[in-house]
Amino acid sequence: MPLTRDIVATYRGPGRVVRRLLAMGQREDRALAFVMAACVLMFVARWPALARESHLSGGDLNMAMGGTLLAVVFILPLILYLLAGLSHLVARVFGGTGSYYGARLALFWALLAATPLALLSGLVGGFIGPGPAQTVTGLAWSVAFLWFWGAGLTAAERQGAA
Repeated sequence: MPLTRDIVATYRGPGRVVRRLLAMGQREDRALAFVMAACVLMFVARWPALARESHLSGGDLNMAMGGTLLAVVFILPLILYLLAGLSHLVARVFGGTGSYYGARLALFWALLAATPLALLSGLVGGFIGPGPAQTVTGLAWSVAFLWFWGAGLTAAERQGAA
């Protein structure tokens, strides 16, 4: 199924999508592509807010974008790999029978599937600025990400028992 259809399907049933992705076999290149695509899109989502902040403060936009690029595209994936490993260990304590790959895929897919809301939040942050609208869109992104990750991790950890 195309990536965009899988993202839309995730909003209806995140566990089913993760199970389908796991059924395609263990492919580390796919997981890496998911996390890198999600991080690049999250970097792009920050552009409007960075431009707004730099315009209002008179700061250097290039410097802000460079720092954000380093943090989101180069450092965040490493942190996410660590977080996925820790989430698998916690799931094992609670009886999970999945694999580290399943935990990585669930986390990376959740992040990628939630990026449309991150892009919306970035637009709101850039065009409207801080306030209730930015809070609501940021909260919507956070809730969607946690829902996708929780349902995906549950499916991945139960996949090993099937």
